[in-house]
Amino acid sequence: MVIKSVELETVCGIKSKLPENSFPEVAFAGKSNVGKSSLINALVCRKALARTSSQPGKTQTINFYNVNKNLYFVDLPGYGYASASKEIRESWGKMIEKYLHNSKQLKQVFLLIDIRHKPSENDRLMYSWICDQGYEPTVIATKLDKINRSQIQKQVKLIKETLQCTPETMVIPFSAQSKQGRDEIYAILDKLAVDSG
Repeated sequence: MVIKSVELETVCGIKSKLPENSFPEVAFAGKSNVGKSSLINALVCRKALARTSSQPGKTQTINFYNVNKNLYFVDLPGYGYASASKEIRESWGKMIEKYLHNSKQLKQVFLLIDIRHKPSENDRLMYSWICDQGYEPTVIATKLDKINRSQIQKQVKLIKETLQCTPETMVIPFSAQSKQGRDEIYAILDKLAVDSG
């Protein structure tokens, strides 16, 4: 995949109407501080398109990035941030639910899980909910550069077992530093663009 153009096109808050896009959409879901912004920036080869923050829970909107004028990256609010108020956490959940339930162009959901840790109950619920909506999520195991190479298979196995992944679920270890895993993600995106074209 060659990134020729990318722009933040639509930002939706809790009460916003979702855009009716004509291109396929790819959603990025994951808990706060899992590295969603870093992944999106690595995929589009920009340093600061999606804002990264040392303060988790920064994304409180659904952000639609138009990529190459033929695909949308949809950055969903991070879930499960303990310091956010219950009211805010619930509003994020409703936004994610509304989007996954109503988008007509959503073709692929990437669920990001920190490879260093056992997936949380929130992660497990999100995986199960995505499947219940009829999507086959691809799991991106982020922060790969933070563990030893010898631990990768063990951690991938832990993720699959904890999420109770179906045999079809692909788990891609990914590092925003080294860009390992980016080509595998590009291959999925390229197939989407071909299928929709």
